[in-house]
Parts: sequence; structure tokens; C-alpha cells
Amino acid sequence: MFLRRSAPVVVRCGLRQPLSTVASPQPQKLDDFRTGESNPVRHNQSHLSRFYTIPADVRKQIFAHGGFPKTYEKQIKTFNEACLMVRPAAVELIGHLNATDFRRPANRFVLYGEDGAGKSMVLAHLLHYGFCQEFVLVHVPWVPNWMKRAKETAISGTREGCLDLPLDGAAWLVHFKNQNAPLLAKLDLKVSRDYVWSKRETTPAGAPMLELIDHGINRAKFSCDAIAALLGELKEQSTAGRVKTMVVIDGFNAFFHPHTRILTENKVRVTPDKLTLTRPFLDITGADWCNGVCIVTVDRMALTEDRMESTLPMYQLRREGFEHLDPFVPVRVDNYSEEEFHSAVQYYLNRKWIQITKDGFDKELEFLSGKNPFKLMQLSASL
Repeated sequence: MFLRRSAPVVVRCGLRQPLSTVASPQPQKLDDFRTGESNPVRHNQSHLSRFYTIPADVRKQIFAHGGFPKTYEKQIKTFNEACLMVRPAAVELIGHLNATDFRRPANRFVLYGEDGAGKSMVLAHLLHYGFCQEFVLVHVPWVPNWMKRAKETAISGTREGCLDLPLDGAAWLVHFKNQNAPLLAKLDLKVSRDYVWSKRETTPAGAPMLELIDHGINRAKFSCDAIAALLGELKEQSTAGRVKTMVVIDGFNAFFHPHTRILTENKVRVTPDKLTLTRPFLDITGADWCNGVCIVTVDRMALTEDRMESTLPMYQLRREGFEHLDPFVPVRVDNYSEEEFHSAVQYYLNRKWIQITKDGFDKELEFLSGKNPFKLMQLSASL
């Protein structure tokens, strides 16, 4: 008969404890699919295919009014955390940004790839990067929302033959303020000229930039003109070296589609160039300013109709959009690699969202999703 030797016991405060438990506790091991580096500025090749967590307060400031796909927002509520995978496209762009000479004209980067490959999630990663680097964020979560589902239209009082989207403009200014108000207050930016809105309403030169933003929010009638003034000021003040600006636009090719779903009084479809919101965002994605960067996506889902087979920027932007951004750096976002797919499955397992069976449920998910991030999220979603 064999007897197992018991561990030595120490008596402390009247309690009997094994000696092995008295030693200082070992730090908890991090899961293989996670990285402890939560600062996106430091993300590099060594963090690829791993998840990092965006702090709750930062998430609330940056993404309270958009920036994540709706399906991912549901996942955040379910898991009570916002975890992003560090993808090759994000690391490539972070490397470019860390090496950029911002005294030069603003670089333009165009993300492209198959539907559901994760372009919007890469943009979210870069928004977090810009926030940590104290860029003023000019972020449009999804341009087609303006082209397809405008809340309200009104005849522009400043541009003949054009339409304002007053409620959409005011909502965007709320989003901009939520993302940037603390930084704008810290930088103490002032407007450089007088802005006359009506006989009784003006924003004088030297007024805080937040006053210009608040006017567009409180008086939605002038929201589109306030956006034009705001983005013009940011270009000037960035070029003067007072601030750094990061422009992030999802679905940028919608600005160059032949028509929108907005109708005139004569039931004629309005073209994007006839919306007053279009021009300011095209101006700020030009190369005539510095101390900033522009990162946009092109997406087949951004088009109103007639989706093209090719995902390449040349086709999605059409001739006008391509020439507007040229020269730019194209960055492809691919479906998951083997390692990325494994990390995604491990994350769902860790959250007890899926369960691996003896028959190899993970292989079934891999086959059905084709390693497409969005399809994997859909297949793993609740009924």
C-alpha cells in the first residue's frame, strides 16, 4: 500500500493552511488570445491576432454615437467589454503613422476588402490610436446613412440648388463634440474669423471653437454651415501647427455614387454633390493641408444600388473619387488567417458563447464562415 505524503502545514491565526498556500500569489496568466498591451500606439507585429480591451470610459467617449457595426455593439453589451483583435492592416497603418512627418501634406489611406472582412473594426482601432495620440478626430461612422436614410431635408440658404440635412448635421456635431470636447478645451482653440448666421446671430472671431459647435447643435438650421466652418478652421489651424487632425470616414465611396435616395419636390433623385454635407468632407480629405492624416474605407455596401463586383478602390471610388484622393496608400483588409480565426474562436469559448463538441464544431464554423469575421459573428450570434 502506498501513502501519499501530505504537504507541510503551518498554523497561523488559529488556521491550518498548507505551506504552499502561504507563499505570495502568482500573477494570473493572460489568455493566449489576449494581449495585455491596451495602448494602440504600441501595437506591432508581436501583438497580431490577439485581442485587446478598450477601457469603458474611452469607449464611451469615442464610440457613444457610432463607430462600431451594430452587430458588434450587441456583442459588447452581451460580453460587457469591447475587445478588438489586432489585425495586420491596423498594425501596418500604425507603423505608417508613427513614422509620418506631419509637416508634409496630409497622407491619405484607403482601406478596401471583401464585405465583412473587418474594415470598420480596423477604423475603430485607429480611432483609439488617434485618441491616445491627441488628434482631433473628424469621424463619419457611415456616410450612406446620409445618402439613404436622411432624417430631414431643407433647401440650403447658402448654396443655391443644394439641400441641407439639418438633423443629420446636428447629430454629427454632437458626435464630434463628444469625441473632442476635452481636447478642444485643453488646446483652447479659437475661430479665426466672424461667422454671420443671421441678422442677430454671429460667432465672432476669437470665440472658442466649442461655441461654433454648440451653435450648430442648438440651431440645427445652421448645422451644415457650421460643419463647413468647423472643418475649414481645423484645416487652417492644423496647417498652422496648433492641432493635429485625424479624418476617419467609413463608406467614403458613397460621396461619388451617381445618386442618393433623397428626392426633390419633383421626385428627382438628388446627387451627392447637391448635399451641403458633401463638400466640407471632400475638402478636408484633400492634400492642401498638413499636420493631419485621412483614413477612409471603400465598401460595396456603401453604394445605393448597382454594387460592383470588384472591391478595388479604382472601381468603388469611380473616376472622380479616385482622382480626388490620388495619390493615396491602399491597404487591403483580408479575412481571418488561421491564427486569427483560432483566436476569435478561443475568445468566444472564453466568454462561454459557443461550445466545442467532439465532432469539431470549430471546424464547422471555419467551413461555414470561410474565415470571414462578420459571417463568424453571425454564425455565433444568439437565435
